[in-house]
Amino acid sequence: MSIRCTVESAFFIAWSCLEQSGELGSPDESANVILDAIEAQLRTGERRQLMLANKAIDAYRAQAAQHRLSQIRETRLC
Repeated sequence: MSIRCTVESAFFIAWSCLEQSGELGSPDESANVILDAIEAQLRTGERRQLMLANKAIDAYRAQAAQHRLSQIRETRLC
């Protein structure tokens, strides 16, 4: 399977999972986070679709949690 097909499949898996769970934010930002996570893993040599997708989901959730934490901190400072 080509790298392009691998990336497309991993992206679709991650996107679908996050969409079904109601966790997706804005489409542009969400796509960027997922693709950045997949790209970072590809640079390390990872080629397994499910591993790419699962780590992208983890990265998305970690960034979303960090964003929520930042908002809480800003609210407390005001």
